[in-house]
Amino acid sequence: MSDDRGDPGPQGEPDASHQEGPHQDAPPPHGVHGRPRTGAEKWAAYKRSPFFPATVLVFILAAAAGLFAGSYTYAMANPAPRHIPTAVVGSPSAPQVKAFAVGMEKDLHASLRLTEYPSYGAARAAIDDQREFAVLRAHGRGVELDVSGASGATVAQLLAESGARVGRATGVDVRIRDITPLQKGDPRGLALFYISLAAVIIGFVGAIQLSVHARALNPAERTACTIVYALLGAFAIAAVVDWWLGALRLPFLESWLILALTMFTSGMVFTMFNTLIGRWAMIPTWGLMVLLGNPSSGGAVSWPLLPSVLGHIGRWLPPGASVNAQHTAVYFGGHQHAFPSLVLAGWSVLSCTVFWVWRHRHPGGRETGAAHAADG
Repeated sequence: MSDDRGDPGPQGEPDASHQEGPHQDAPPPHGVHGRPRTGAEKWAAYKRSPFFPATVLVFILAAAAGLFAGSYTYAMANPAPRHIPTAVVGSPSAPQVKAFAVGMEKDLHASLRLTEYPSYGAARAAIDDQREFAVLRAHGRGVELDVSGASGATVAQLLAESGARVGRATGVDVRIRDITPLQKGDPRGLALFYISLAAVIIGFVGAIQLSVHARALNPAERTACTIVYALLGAFAIAAVVDWWLGALRLPFLESWLILALTMFTSGMVFTMFNTLIGRWAMIPTWGLMVLLGNPSSGGAVSWPLLPSVLGHIGRWLPPGASVNAQHTAVYFGGHQHAFPSLVLAGWSVLSCTVFWVWRHRHPGGRETGAAHAADG
């Protein structure tokens, strides 16, 4: 009995085992799938993979950690005065006043920017308007130095310590008092900085979470949600600090609205950058609001002690504007300036305008037109 697998058939066809198959002596395959990928092709594939953004984020986070520590250390680790605005009641050329002022400048390695006022009431009004940080006046053969802890705890402490040393060194009798002390629950004057910091960070973190978990929101809906969480979050911050912890006695409505505007502004700043540059929006947001804005806000270190550039820039950024507005509301009621609120409102308007004009570029949203067509 013949084996069909080995014998030739009746027509003399060759044995199947000797037929060429695709695995025997086949020519090498052609095309991109049959040769090693070039470097350009490997790079293109890597950029399309999730490993590319992950690698970029690794280096960004490492750099951000160093910059974060560096920015705060640069601004706060060794604060040094340069020019301290000081009111002088009467003539600054009075012998004891002049001797004391010269001694203070030598001790501080800085200049007192002396401004003459006709009366103590006028000088005190300048303190309340936050144009001056101290009041100097002659008192018999000595001087009186009134500092303002609420104007800046670090500046007041520095002036008080230096004034005591200078008085002993020059033989001038110096009387020092704090005419606007900080509240007992906030002896270092940091609580206002921290509540403003909370509003800034939660503001843009909330916007990030909306982009991740509520991606389908349309522009008007996204803006409305930002307003709602800003109002609720600001209320929670003020309620915890004042009603629950009792750390600060806040002018509640004013403080709440300042915090809400801060949180909304911060959220919309991220939304603006997300519209302009997409998934990397966290980089400029973090740089503007945290690396630059918070150290220069004057909340932890008063602006006369900050590096001069930071002292000027900080007032034009949302964190600095928030700290200034909150600081005035709590300690200098009735002397609120429009400038901090205008800064916050300006950043909000800019962010909302950019978001709305280029809303088609913002990742997310949904096609309402298609949904209406399907309903019909």
